[in-house]
Formats: sequence, C-alpha cells, structure tokens
Amino acid sequence: MSKEPIRLQTPLTGEGNESLRTGDVVLISGVLFTARDAAHARIKEAIENGGSLPFDPEGQIVYFTGPAPARPGHALGPAGPTTASRMDPYSPLLIERGLKGMVGKGVRSEAVLQSMREHGCVYFGAVEGTAALLADRVKEAEVVAYEDLGAEAIRRLVVEDFPVVVVNDLHGGDLYREGRERWRRVR
Repeated sequence: MSKEPIRLQTPLTGEGNESLRTGDVVLISGVLFTARDAAHARIKEAIENGGSLPFDPEGQIVYFTGPAPARPGHALGPAGPTTASRMDPYSPLLIERGLKGMVGKGVRSEAVLQSMREHGCVYFGAVEGTAALLADRVKEAEVVAYEDLGAEAIRRLVVEDFPVVVVNDLHGGDLYREGRERWRRVR
C-alpha cells in the first residue's frame, strides 16, 4: 500500500496497472466514462448485435454513477458511486474489449475478478457520501450516448485528481476480504 497518493493519467495500460496494490490511494486525471445498469444493458445489446459501442473501452475507466443535475458554475452535479455488483453481468464484456479500470462501491463477483486479472483491469472504490467532493473533481462533462436515460446516460468526464482507492488489483488482492480478515484477527 502506497504512503503517498499515486497519480494516474488516463488512458490506462495493463502494465501500468501491475504496480497497483489493494489499499493504494490513487488520484486519477484525464477521462472517465459514466455508465450504470441501463447503459450497460444497452452496451451488451450492441455487442451481441454487432453494433458499435458508444465509446472505445480500450484503456478507459468506467465510473458507476448517475449524477444529479449540475449546479450553476459546475460541470456536474453530485456524483457518488453506485453499487458495482449490479454491473457484474456486463463488466466482462467491456473488460475483454480493453477496459482497464472501473470505479464503484461494493464487492465484485468471481467472474468479474477473473476477467480483470486476465485482461489487466483494476477495480477502484470511491468513498460513499462524498458525491459533492467527487463532482468538484470533474472539470468537463458531456453526454455521449443514451441521452434518453437521463442520469444513467453515458457521460464523458474530464477529471483532475479524482480520489479513489484500489479495491481489487491484478494480483488477487481484495480490500474487502482483507479488511474482514484483519477485523477478525483484532476481535
């Protein structure tokens, strides 16, 4: 686990993700794409039908969020993390196409973890209750697909020092499991 925050610039690479370990605090700068359940279902449908994707997942990070409307003077409204397990049926499809990072909250399925290890993707956790702070790290936001989904539309965000923690790394590390094990030893 790093002492100082690690600064990452998107797009990410599998090799760059190799050095990350569970518990590392990371500040992401560059582009993130937002997508929740409904958008993921449409992406799956596009893949299954041989259609084009709303963005090229190669090297990208998807943030599982449905932001509130932007306040005057802000690029985005409060944007807290959504429960990632709801995207588990869809995530391997994007990981197999080069996705290198996901941001959400909560544990992931074994199928997703296996796909992540196989293809060099890292899962980052964003802290619940910090939706306004996270939105302040967004410098630009634009809807790029599925505008009819409202808050669940896919957005392209430009972020600066977006704070996250590595939850699942490429080496089998799992911050949730490790935390539970440490707590059991303390009790």
